[in-house]
Amino acid sequence: MKTLFVGNIAPETTENALTELFGEYGKVRKLEMPRDVFSGKCKGFARIDMEGHEARAATAALDGKTFLGSSLKVRDERPKRKGRRR
Repeated sequence: MKTLFVGNIAPETTENALTELFGEYGKVRKLEMPRDVFSGKCKGFARIDMEGHEARAATAALDGKTFLGSSLKVRDERPKRKGRRR
């Protein structure tokens, strides 16, 4: 299982639209898309879990693609580092 970080998402994007977009490359196992408390709009990023080979295919196809007027940035999610940064 791989987690993808998707950035630069248009505010009007819905979970269903994003699931459908990434679903073309495999099964979306989990999708987290934070929303603004007051407006209900997307905060501009999401995390998506997919199988490894499906995630790689989605990254290759969708990184830089224009979706709802915004150019998506799709990257592998990097685990947070513990401890102090130097």
